[in-house]
Amino acid sequence: MSERIILADLDQQLQEAVASTRRRVADLHAELPRWGLVVWTAGNVSERVVVDRGDGPVKTDLFIIKPSGVSYDELSAETMVVCTLDGEKIDDGTPASLKPSSDTAAHAYVYRHRDDVGGVVHTHSPYATAWAARREPIPCALTMMGDEFGGDIPIGPFALIGDDSIGRGIVETLEGSRSPAVLMANHGPFTVGKDARDAVKAAVMCEEVARTMSIAEQLGEVKPIPADMVDRLNDRYQHVYGQH
Repeated sequence: MSERIILADLDQQLQEAVASTRRRVADLHAELPRWGLVVWTAGNVSERVVVDRGDGPVKTDLFIIKPSGVSYDELSAETMVVCTLDGEKIDDGTPASLKPSSDTAAHAYVYRHRDDVGGVVHTHSPYATAWAARREPIPCALTMMGDEFGGDIPIGPFALIGDDSIGRGIVETLEGSRSPAVLMANHGPFTVGKDARDAVKAAVMCEEVARTMSIAEQLGEVKPIPADMVDRLNDRYQHVYGQH
């Protein structure tokens, strides 16, 4: 077993990076109930710790995640848990009894296998989770989907919580896909991004298109957007839209 990491023993720059990431992740958790993506203590946000020692930002082998079963109105930067990429909690100054999220192993697996990912979010948002219960991908029939997801939102395999099975399902399902979201069968959506804010945005957008597409299916036959048009939508949104 490797020697336990003690936050207070790490260099000052890394401690400061951990502190700022804790604040950011704590603040972003407030976005989940704000957008109606979670109830009670369900759901979680994590972000990989990045440090800049003067020669550009570098991803570390630490990430911050919500503690398990703690109410959203009780979350703060001080209660955010610091873990290694193996999903093990370090000695981060929180009580030993404060455990990381039950989805920690899944988040850790994604970080280990997707170096481009800096943030992971899990919600049980109702419409997206309803599609997950049907084990069906959400078809790309909205320009918003072409923009944000670059195609269908895929369905991942059924996997139980507790080990890295969910993480494996996320990584395998998103391989070769432009979508930052995956619907894990009978469970709910997981989203990824360059950082936690990016992943939260994807979670909000995932629920929005899931809701709209649910309504569309009740009205009649859904007409998917042709693949070449999806390519054009996605390219413009990713490279032209917004401020650069």
